[in-house]
Amino acid sequence: MDRDVVIGIDPHKTSWYAVVVDSRHQLLEELRVPASRAGYRELHRLARRWPGIRWAIEGSSGLSRPLTQRSIDDDIAVLDVPSKLSSRVRQLATGHGRKTDQVDARSVAVAALTGADRQHRQDDHAETLRLLTEHRDEPVRRRTQVINRLHVLLSHLLDGGAPASLTADRAAALLGRIRRARGARATRRTLAVDLVAEVRHLDKKIATADQRVADAVAETDPALLQLPGVGPILTARIIGRVGSLDRFPSANHFASYCGTAPIEVSSGDVRRHRLSRCGDRQLNHAVHLIALSQVRCHAPARTYYQRKRADGKGHREAMRCLKRRLASVIYRYLTADQRAATPAAA
Repeated sequence: MDRDVVIGIDPHKTSWYAVVVDSRHQLLEELRVPASRAGYRELHRLARRWPGIRWAIEGSSGLSRPLTQRSIDDDIAVLDVPSKLSSRVRQLATGHGRKTDQVDARSVAVAALTGADRQHRQDDHAETLRLLTEHRDEPVRRRTQVINRLHVLLSHLLDGGAPASLTADRAAALLGRIRRARGARATRRTLAVDLVAEVRHLDKKIATADQRVADAVAETDPALLQLPGVGPILTARIIGRVGSLDRFPSANHFASYCGTAPIEVSSGDVRRHRLSRCGDRQLNHAVHLIALSQVRCHAPARTYYQRKRADGKGHREAMRCLKRRLASVIYRYLTADQRAATPAAA
């Protein structure tokens, strides 16, 4: 019996669809089970029929997270197949965009058989930082929306409106100058007062979230904090988005994942590169914020940026070069943290 067998799983909210495929991409078995403990036991019974079978799950960090966690708890190595990769395998295999659960699960298994996969490695600390930063993003986004609405109201109540860097205290002081408001003007003032109170509430929530992030980062004291322009929030965001560094064999792979490595679009004797829109955009944004900070406050980065401008590059091109350099620096810091943590874990 062919021992190179993969069970590919297409996860859904209430069910898991599994297919067993051999090295010749032949379908051996298929099964739909409920997304529950009982369904997980059924998958185990199915997998036991093929010794040495490998498990491949589409998007192990998404809907399949409970299934992935149960498998890891039982010491089962899980191959993580990105949904975009399985989608491309499906289109190449079928020649069209037709989509069924069986086709999806089979595409996951074929992607794992061809080696286009990576083993899921769980990093609890990175997962904690990711959850905390995403939780912090919600009140930050809400505060931005409220401040924008407050600007609109103040522009109708005051000549010249409010300054760009508007805070709750400054808005309250501006509203205190408005006297004898009547009709729609009084309504605008009342709504503005309510928005000021909401901004104060959101400021407290953001401060609490910031403290949680800072406490979680301080538990490991990562070397990334030593990089100029990087504080606890950006450190947590980078570590949380990167997860396990084992996914990146080199700094070049890491830069590609950050979206800071230019994409070559050469043809014949013409060699050109264009901006990459791939990779993790939140991670790319974090690198961009570090670059902005270093250009303003860090002499070596500012010198590098000015040298690129002197070579004829525009502002955006020089910033892209700096971000590419920063991606390599960040990778070295993360690698140093991983090496320092490995003996402690052992």
